[in-house]
Amino acid sequence: MTDTARALGSTGRGALRLTLYAAWTLLLIPLQALAVARGWPLRHRLPVFYHRSCARLLGIDVVVRGQRVADGPVLFVSNHSSYLDITVLGSVIPGSFVAKTEVAGWPFFGLLAKLQRTVFVERKARTEVGKQRDDIGGRLDAGDSLILFPEGTSSDGNRTLPFKTALFAVAARRIGDKPLTVQPVSVTPTRLDNIPMGFAFRPFYAWYGDMDLAPHLWQAFKLGGMTVEVEFHPPVTIDGFSSRKALAEHCHRTVTLGVARAVSGRHELADQPLPVTPPAAPAPAVAATTAT
Repeated sequence: MTDTARALGSTGRGALRLTLYAAWTLLLIPLQALAVARGWPLRHRLPVFYHRSCARLLGIDVVVRGQRVADGPVLFVSNHSSYLDITVLGSVIPGSFVAKTEVAGWPFFGLLAKLQRTVFVERKARTEVGKQRDDIGGRLDAGDSLILFPEGTSSDGNRTLPFKTALFAVAARRIGDKPLTVQPVSVTPTRLDNIPMGFAFRPFYAWYGDMDLAPHLWQAFKLGGMTVEVEFHPPVTIDGFSSRKALAEHCHRTVTLGVARAVSGRHELADQPLPVTPPAAPAPAVAATTAT
């Protein structure tokens, strides 16, 4: 097949996927809006169904390792490298995301975030930390599970940036007479058309730095099949740690090792103990992201 034929084929695939994605999304928006307005249980189940459908439509094969905590509420703590993480995690976790306030004003995607009952936070305003903690805590008290990206930005997918500790303060909340369950989660794109992604191809999934959204999104629609591995690690609570900082460091080490295992394909290392000290923090990447 010539390069021109391949380009035409990928363009046609992208156009078809984009059309189906738009049609499917526009079809379900009114139903989810009604479910949220009426407080129907469907408002929790429909986003999972929607994201699973979108993952299949985009050619994303989500491989799950480990066991998700099913009894909520749970604070899921994950690494973050792309807006595609929303679809991947949304397809396997019935919960809402914690996102930066700017997302609420984004055309189209802001509406989708609101319909999934996203909790919006302003990370740069230290004076708002208490209010944001209470907003998140209120949702947890109501029985909702939340998905937090504590890196605060998206990375290149080959590393896990240091976790910001401020919002880990919510882990001190008691749900009834029990501490809040926190479950670390690793998300790693590993294969493209059944070929290991490696450093060269992982930017096809990752969106970070000064990448423009529209070209990257169009590229994602045109790509072949991708494999993304999601590993649910053993859950923990704040009672097992001396401070929220210690809890955040544990979650960071756990997620970092999960990403490393997925990148290397060495899943047999899953049961080995965590290192006593966290790995050296890489230089942070400047990025815009759909959720933080």
